[in-house]
Order: sequence, then structure tokens, then C-alpha cells
Amino acid sequence: MQGTEHDERLALKLWVVLSRTVNAVARHTEADIARHGIGMTEFGILEALYHKGPLLLREVREKILISGGGVTYVVDKLVEKGLVERRACDRDRRATYAALTPEGEALIERIFPEHARCLAHALSGLTPEEKDAATALLKRLGTTAAALPPHFAVDPLDEAAA
Repeated sequence: MQGTEHDERLALKLWVVLSRTVNAVARHTEADIARHGIGMTEFGILEALYHKGPLLLREVREKILISGGGVTYVVDKLVEKGLVERRACDRDRRATYAALTPEGEALIERIFPEHARCLAHALSGLTPEEKDAATALLKRLGTTAAALPPHFAVDPLDEAAA
């Protein structure tokens, strides 16, 4: 039954385990990416452009989950490094695309395979079947959580709310 003390304890334990797992895997990926003189957000943008092709800045923001100002700032840094270029949108003069330069494409082509191996190493504690099962469960968990409205518990000291 949802909402029971047991359910709440299990939810708290799961949250702690998920958080620790994400942090442990992130340490591997951050160390791998830092070797190349770029940050995780820069890598995220390069990776998105590598796999999706040129994207509107709005689309980049949606792919890597950072604010609009954050995307502009990081894309500017990548432009300065010669890894990304801005392109005007033919259909909307207000919109701008980000696209890999030849240098950016060469960099991500060189580092992405090693990054994939780094992730495989960090996640080697599970068998391929367990990875499939974990992926399915976590996807369902994330989809459900995203669809739920926020839950705000009523303060037991707030008698007006009762």
C-alpha cells in the first residue's frame, strides 16, 4: 500500500542508493572528460551535436537540461575554442543553430569511444541482462515521477490547512 511507513522507508533508501550511484558513476565520467580540457556541459553539447547534427539553441537546452542563459554561455565558450559555430536559421531570424566545426567533430570522434568505454567500466557491476532490467525500471520510475504533480505534505502544526 502506498504511503505506508514501510513504503516511505523504501523510497528514502532507494533515493539514497540512486544518488550515491549517480555520484559514483559521475566521478568516472567527469575525470574522463576533464582529461580533454572540457567540462561536462561542454561535452554534453558536443555529444548532442555529434549524434543529432546541428540543433537550435533551444533544442540543445532541452537535450542537456540546462537553462537558456547557460546554453548561450557554454556555446560561446565552445565557439571561442573553435569547436562549435553558430548558424542562422533560414525560417526564423531570431533562432540560431549550433553546429560542430570540423575541429569539434574531430575532437568528439576521438574522445567519444573512450568515454563509452569509461561508462562501461563504471557500470560493470551489472550483467547485460541486469543493465537492461535496471534501464527499464529506472525509465518507468522517471516517467512516473515526471508525470506526477509535486507532493507537498501538510504541516501538522498548521491547523488552518487541516
